[in-house]
Amino acid sequence: MSLLLVVGLLVAVFVGFNIGGSNTGVAFGPAVGSGAVSKVGAAGLMSVSFLLGGWTLGRRVVDTLGGGLIQGDPFTMRVSIVVLLFIGLALFAGNVFGVPASTSMTAVGAIVGLGLAIGRLRVDAVVEIVGWWLVAPVIGFWVSAVVGRYWYDALVEKMAIHRSEGALVTLDSSGGIPRPRLGENTTPREFVGTLLVILIGCYMAFSAGASNVANAVAPLVGNGALTMNQGILLAAGATALGAFTIARRTLDTVGNDLTDLPLVAALVVAVVSASIVTVLSALGVPASFVVIATMSVVGLGWGRATVAASVPDTPRVPASSVGVPAESADAPVATDGSPSAAELYQPATTARVVVLQNVVPAVATVVAYLVFRYVPV
Repeated sequence: MSLLLVVGLLVAVFVGFNIGGSNTGVAFGPAVGSGAVSKVGAAGLMSVSFLLGGWTLGRRVVDTLGGGLIQGDPFTMRVSIVVLLFIGLALFAGNVFGVPASTSMTAVGAIVGLGLAIGRLRVDAVVEIVGWWLVAPVIGFWVSAVVGRYWYDALVEKMAIHRSEGALVTLDSSGGIPRPRLGENTTPREFVGTLLVILIGCYMAFSAGASNVANAVAPLVGNGALTMNQGILLAAGATALGAFTIARRTLDTVGNDLTDLPLVAALVVAVVSASIVTVLSALGVPASFVVIATMSVVGLGWGRATVAASVPDTPRVPASSVGVPAESADAPVATDGSPSAAELYQPATTARVVVLQNVVPAVATVVAYLVFRYVPV
């Protein structure tokens, strides 16, 4: 095994490690924050679901990034290492500084910069991907807006989870074979609601695997250093390592921060975003969960705002009475205690996030072009 291959594998592990750190918090933040699953349980579920997503739909995205954007065979081992470094450093910056960098957009940006530098970029493929990048967030916005406008209140009423004391599920050993049963204080509604939160987290992790496994190993699969199966297993293993280690910090952050985003709102955004990303992955399009989720949050908030606008006499109540952060104390709150649009999104924060999400891939494209154009790699 050559030294360059060892370096390439280590860089791929670094990328997968950071993917596990960032995506575990996004997928299971609501479940951990609501007490539905522990951090170790979230890491385990993340690892399995990510592998399933990568093993099934992720192959198509690996093909796209590994050979669908540039004509010929540009991924020498040196080039692969540089591209993976761009992706890994962007993710690392996001994990350390809280910059919401899009892994897929950064990966495509780095590869596009390479294609432009060597003059072999497949423009038609890039235009198709960018077209989906423009359409997908709009779809996420409008689907979430419709949910927020017409169905959100009903979902809040049906999905409210009141955690009881004691274990959710126990084992009944009175018979010959231990059988699971509801805890002493667990209601069927609590059990179903908790199970739904966990299943949605697994669905998001599956979506992350389908979209992000390529970001860790596509160059190495593209140059033949790894087979497709080897690449997927390497990416999934590195992601699991990140899920069991640095993801603990992101789970704390996301779980606590989601107190500003009600659980039902977080689950709506998760289902809408994960569904869109899963469909795009099946089409072989590397998609940005971060961007789509952001626009889904905005759409859900806008849909809620249309409800509030139709009820001009919505009362204003103190923050302490509904569990709203102090800075949102004057936000309108529905008479039934359901969250207002102001709780679901903040325009200034949204604008900052959207700008950062587009700046990082743009910088990756420009820097990659300059490196591959003027530095002998």
